[in-house]
Amino acid sequence: MPPTKEPSRRGEARHLAIQAHLTEVIERSAPGDALPTEAELCEQFSVSRMTVRQALQSLANAGLVDRRRGRGTFVASRPMHRRPGQFLSFTEEMARRGLTAGSLLLSSEIARPTAQEIEDMDLAPDAQVLRLVRVRRANNVPIAVEHAVLSAALVPGLETDLESGSLHQALLEHGIIATRAVGSISARLARPGETELLDLPPNAALLVEVRILFDQKGRIFERTETRYAADRYVIDVVHTHP
Repeated sequence: MPPTKEPSRRGEARHLAIQAHLTEVIERSAPGDALPTEAELCEQFSVSRMTVRQALQSLANAGLVDRRRGRGTFVASRPMHRRPGQFLSFTEEMARRGLTAGSLLLSSEIARPTAQEIEDMDLAPDAQVLRLVRVRRANNVPIAVEHAVLSAALVPGLETDLESGSLHQALLEHGIIATRAVGSISARLARPGETELLDLPPNAALLVEVRILFDQKGRIFERTETRYAADRYVIDVVHTHP
């Protein structure tokens, strides 16, 4: 007699039932909310951990949940879309979305510029720059790692609360108004340090945007390289035929 497939069908049915249940939970939840643990789901549905993990992986593959090793499973963030042609600071952009912008300041130092920074910012070889590295957050969800380089000559003694305040607001108090930006966007895989800072799985995709910012006098005052989690931030474009 051929082996019965009934146990397999039952396992598949439980796996789909768990998916359906969690999908309903996700629809009522906010991005970043924790979902029930594997142990809780095993007990609730009377299934093995393997069945629970299969359901969670299916939801992760669909982009509905983030599975964080050693921490649990969380409702995934919905990708944010940035409209083409808009020039806003991160704080301004999040405020327009009704979100609270925040930062984790990783480092701040006065340093010599790199060769690339000298070229991009039209600096003298002996110039100094203020170099800032921050994790940018929206409602406490990490969105990007930002490397900002400012001409130290234009921002002497710049002091601000970069954990919660806006860098561009502080620049405004120094008489610098950001009026124009040029830049480029590329893509690559996240490096181990970046996956940790952004709470991403290994080899997650990043959108890397380099922007050169000009003030109201046409001076280059900042070069920023922002590494966005590609599943949390989308940059829209518009193309027209010449």
